[in-house]
Amino acid sequence: MRDKYKYIGPVYDFLSNLYSGKNIHHCKTAMLDVETVQKGDRVLFAGVGHGRDAIRAAELGADVTVVDLSETMLRKFGEALSAEAPHLNIRRIHSDIMKVDEVDQYDMVVANFFLNVFDEDMMVKVLEHLISLGKSEAKIVVGDFCYPTGNIFSRTFKKLYWYMAVFVFWLFANNAFHKIYNYPEHMQRLGLQVNEKKHFKLLNMDCYWSILGQKKA
Repeated sequence: MRDKYKYIGPVYDFLSNLYSGKNIHHCKTAMLDVETVQKGDRVLFAGVGHGRDAIRAAELGADVTVVDLSETMLRKFGEALSAEAPHLNIRRIHSDIMKVDEVDQYDMVVANFFLNVFDEDMMVKVLEHLISLGKSEAKIVVGDFCYPTGNIFSRTFKKLYWYMAVFVFWLFANNAFHKIYNYPEHMQRLGLQVNEKKHFKLLNMDCYWSILGQKKA
């Protein structure tokens, strides 16, 4: 398997913090607290990224699994885990998420800054698959760039801000080049109930959001 993040993966954390002022980190951990994650919950993270959200869930007592197709990102996650929480045991799967067939097994499925690597048709298929991995009433969390709203200046800034990021990852990781997705609409269309949205600001504008959905019983 070709590792798309071989070159950009080692500087992923640096770019994330430089670009967002740690807003991406706050967005990734926004829905992980004692109210949403119970001890013993099975939680799946699709696309591990820097992995500190997965570490956070494990610290809350969850049984955590991370999945990533990139060997580089899994190695970076392993380094972070060893440095920050060597006592935690987090299961790692080096695979395409679409090949993970653990249907109805997870209490929470998290896709932070992961669905944006796909074109829209594929994104919907991946999201549908992630939902299938959750148990009845499982929580589905999506953290990503916020859909542009507000006045024309705000909407234009958010679009330009997004296209700067998507261009870099299209250039260096061959990710899809596309518009910003309206995740709550897609989540509802796929049968989820959207229970909460948390926004994170840059220059006093909502540029990131974390969305908490739930499967119906």
